[in-house]
Amino acid sequence: MNAMPPIAPSEQLITDFNTQRNSYLLDPTPTYAQRKKDLLTLKKLLNDNVDDIVEAINQDYGNRSRHESLFAEIISVSDGINDTIKQLKKWMKVQKRHVSVSMFPGAKNRVIPQPLGVCGLIVPWNFPINLAFSQLTAAFAAGNRAMVKMSENSIALSRLLIELSPKYFPEDKLKFYEETGEVGIQFSQIPFDLIVFTGSGQTGRKVMASAAQNLTPVVLELGGKAPAVIDPEYDVQKAVERIMFVKQFNAGQICTNVDYVFVHESQREAFISQAKSYVAKHCPDINSVDYTSIIDDRSFQRLEDTLQDARDKGATIINLSEGQAPNREQRKFPLHLVLDTSEDMIIRQRETFGPLLMVLPYQTPSDVITYVNERDRPLALYPFTKDKKLSDMYIDRIMSGGVSVNDALFHVAQHDLPFGGVGPSGMGHYHGYEGFVTFSKLRPVFYQANFSAMKYLRPPYGKFATKVYNALLKQKAK
Repeated sequence: MNAMPPIAPSEQLITDFNTQRNSYLLDPTPTYAQRKKDLLTLKKLLNDNVDDIVEAINQDYGNRSRHESLFAEIISVSDGINDTIKQLKKWMKVQKRHVSVSMFPGAKNRVIPQPLGVCGLIVPWNFPINLAFSQLTAAFAAGNRAMVKMSENSIALSRLLIELSPKYFPEDKLKFYEETGEVGIQFSQIPFDLIVFTGSGQTGRKVMASAAQNLTPVVLELGGKAPAVIDPEYDVQKAVERIMFVKQFNAGQICTNVDYVFVHESQREAFISQAKSYVAKHCPDINSVDYTSIIDDRSFQRLEDTLQDARDKGATIINLSEGQAPNREQRKFPLHLVLDTSEDMIIRQRETFGPLLMVLPYQTPSDVITYVNERDRPLALYPFTKDKKLSDMYIDRIMSGGVSVNDALFHVAQHDLPFGGVGPSGMGHYHGYEGFVTFSKLRPVFYQANFSAMKYLRPPYGKFATKVYNALLKQKAK
């Protein structure tokens, strides 16, 4: 994969980066009080402007359920900031480590968490506040400064944040950027101390290649095809309700959403029946304000093309919103089940990122394990079972970024659990203590004692040194 095209960062981006870098150098280790203040200010920015933020996201989507925005963008982030503040003093403590060499009585080892400096965050459109502010929470907790590049699909929100941010933070601490066509390419070429990118694997590879030119470390939060599997002994109605809830949330436009579900071949019709019942009760009208729009025309067309490709190649397509066709004008797309698929279909090969759910039959857990392990490691795994041995087997034998057992998505909402992918679904973590660590340098420091026996072990090596080293060798070999 080639690096980003050689478009140099704009003078404004370089100036902003240098401003933040110089401010960091003047104050490289903010106190607990300052970090707490930054986190409370971040929460204040959010909560002072809830209605404007929700409306800006709604404008960017065309229609974004207000309740979904409140839950996923405002409440979750505020709760995460509160949790971080509660833990921050403990995270910031200098760690004591034992001294390994016995010839240093009085020597000390310490690990000191220190800020990296200036972090660049590249944020997608699907949960723009959640992803930007949860990363900023970790960045500020660790004592950093940040530049945030928003998505080209978040123009209204980007402009609002660009307007609001200076009222709460100086630009040498935090600055937002609107995507105007080349900002993302330029952004990834700045010599940040850390870049966090959330988006597609294809773009993630380019960001990583570009960052490598400056040896900038990266955290990549990508996506992939996250599977669920329903144990035939598990309550199928409960499993369907939980899966369909997350599948309709944000119209399925979530990187950790259930992309496909394994249903035991004996329960295919029961699954279909329960899915229809769920949609009839909870999503009876896709044109409701409670049902979120697809983000743009290109994404809407991609979903139509995916369904048509499956239909043309023999799949069974079930529109769960019976009587309601996709609404191109409002970009409302009904929930669909796609069954009887084959390997040559697009839906088998690409993340759907929408309200399409592929249903795969299976006979034994080994069928599930083999299928998933033959493909890229997913960002999430969702086993539904009351059998702990079975869930443990899936967890042991299928590697994924994270896991929710008997539900989907909600491991991401646990603030004390790290969030991140593995392999093609990403690298690195944030959230909780692991987020603090990601945005910090855990700096090892050795403090030599006033007296060191090493003075007697310098060359030219004589009998005494030989005796000491042989004694140490004998001791360590025990």
